[in-house]
Amino acid sequence: MSLRNYLTSKVFFRQLALAFLILLVIGFLLLQWISFSTKHGQEITVPNLAKMSIEQAEEVLDNADLDYEVLDTVDFNPDYPKFTIVKQDPLAGAKVKEDRKIYIKINSGGFNSVRVPNLIEQTLRQAVPTLQSIGLQQGKITYKPYLGKDMVLEMMQNGKVLKPGDKVLKSSKIDLVVGDGKVGFDEENETETDTTSSNN
Repeated sequence: MSLRNYLTSKVFFRQLALAFLILLVIGFLLLQWISFSTKHGQEITVPNLAKMSIEQAEEVLDNADLDYEVLDTVDFNPDYPKFTIVKQDPLAGAKVKEDRKIYIKINSGGFNSVRVPNLIEQTLRQAVPTLQSIGLQQGKITYKPYLGKDMVLEMMQNGKVLKPGDKVLKSSKIDLVVGDGKVGFDEENETETDTTSSNN
């Protein structure tokens, strides 16, 4: 049979159709394998791990086919139990693929200690932001006669006078004794004059 006759024969067209069918099957199987290997269209909703212990979070993530990694321990947050999860990335509700790693941060076991800054002779307006910048809180404000209005004279905690550099727990309230500005120069001069006269 000549090549021309073969190319126009039924045998050739049957083999051509068979080869085309085989290519279609191979292509379909290849697409299925790619879809399976990449988990195409399969997404997992990230669970909310807030306030869970590491053990609890590990169990939840295992059930969801997810992994995790602890980044670090953050400053103590009283709104969360000790050694529980405070932050996570991705956030709860995000859609991720299987085996995605969830990064978490753990609440510390308590407040760290900080040193009391030197607020003496600072104004109340300066002192309060200074306290807040290191994690302390403004407590009770008490006024006493002093020339400088709102000038910090003493720092106290639970009735005890604090000195600059004393250690207190972070987030503690620091009471401040400040001047009321009601002592004038005339009153001070009179006091000094009375003292000089009595010495003479």
